[in-house]
Amino acid sequence: MNGIGIIRKVDHLGRIVLPKELREKLNIQPQDGVEIFVDETHIVLKRYNPSCVICGSIEQLFYFREKIICEDCVNETSKYATTPTE
Repeated sequence: MNGIGIIRKVDHLGRIVLPKELREKLNIQPQDGVEIFVDETHIVLKRYNPSCVICGSIEQLFYFREKIICEDCVNETSKYATTPTE
């Protein structure tokens, strides 16, 4: 990890502001998600890029039962769907 020489204080609600230069460099727009990772004594922030839980695609995504799945995987899995027999 490289330091960028910018220090921000945490406010009374636990928030920090990401500097404009950092947001521009990482293409983080208002309302974008940011993933938070913790490793020992480090906090790592990463721009959130949703992807299909099956194949990892980032194209044509849908939410299905709180999971993200792409259109291709929806079509592929529907080929193998069976009706339960009694």
